[in-house]
Amino acid sequence: EQFNVTSYYVTSVAIITFEAFAGMWINAFIVSVICMSWVKKKTLNSNEKILLLLGCSRFGFLCISWVYSFLAIIYPNYLYVHPTLTLVSSIQSLLNYSNIWVSAVLCVFYCIKIANFRNSFFIYLKVKIDKMVPWLLLGSVLFSLVIGITVYDVTDKALCKKLNFTCQGCIWKASIRIEEHFLTIFFITGFGFVTSFMAVTFSTLLLLFSLWRHKRNMRTNSMKDLSMDAHIKAMKCILSFLVMYSMNFVFLTLTLIYSSRRQNYVNLLISIFLCAFPGFHSVILIFSNPKLEKKMLGILSCMNCKVC
Repeated sequence: EQFNVTSYYVTSVAIITFEAFAGMWINAFIVSVICMSWVKKKTLNSNEKILLLLGCSRFGFLCISWVYSFLAIIYPNYLYVHPTLTLVSSIQSLLNYSNIWVSAVLCVFYCIKIANFRNSFFIYLKVKIDKMVPWLLLGSVLFSLVIGITVYDVTDKALCKKLNFTCQGCIWKASIRIEEHFLTIFFITGFGFVTSFMAVTFSTLLLLFSLWRHKRNMRTNSMKDLSMDAHIKAMKCILSFLVMYSMNFVFLTLTLIYSSRRQNYVNLLISIFLCAFPGFHSVILIFSNPKLEKKMLGILSCMNCKVC
């Protein structure tokens, strides 16, 4: 029994490590390509700004998630050295929210840029979206920062009140239940999850409707339509993202439910998926962006040549 449990934890650490480092490499690739383009062109378009911030937040999230998982599974006692737990939890929450909200901004941006509607408000958004993107990104970062600070404050106060101290107050015993102190965090994080998920879902539905209507209008036109190609390419990207985002939303909800339980199988499964999401979605973004796809294929071809 003990051997099976140990084997399960070791396997989980190996999977999370592979996912985290693969995801970090993928997002570091996105950031490096965009930064090189930034240096060369001296400017970034709105899509590149979103991808740059998304890549940075995902890289950081994967780093801190790997550290948290490694400590929680292999060296749990080190995790409860003050203030390690509060710092790791708050930084992880900040980067996770930045990842969630910036990816939602990316979906909304694709929808507004590609979908065609004659509504005056939608036309206004299409004209102004490039100027709105920096503010949306700033709002996402500030909101994530507020979440991170709130998590740190509430966690620190809850642990100081409820945990038993040993070793002159430096080491915390982790055998207590403190979920009653986190109702505020649960409410705020739940609201953030639901809002971002609704934004992604609504953007996908709008783009689907725009594609359906555009396709219906083009039935009598035998000429190849570039707008149709843009619609279809964006839909493939956003639909795949919606599926992954939906699964991510489910696992984030499970995180709230099982957050007070330490080292159980469900928490490990949640960690495995949450570490996989940033890498998988970033791969989809790479192969939906011609510039990133070209660079990636070039790197892969060079690697194949060296192997051969």
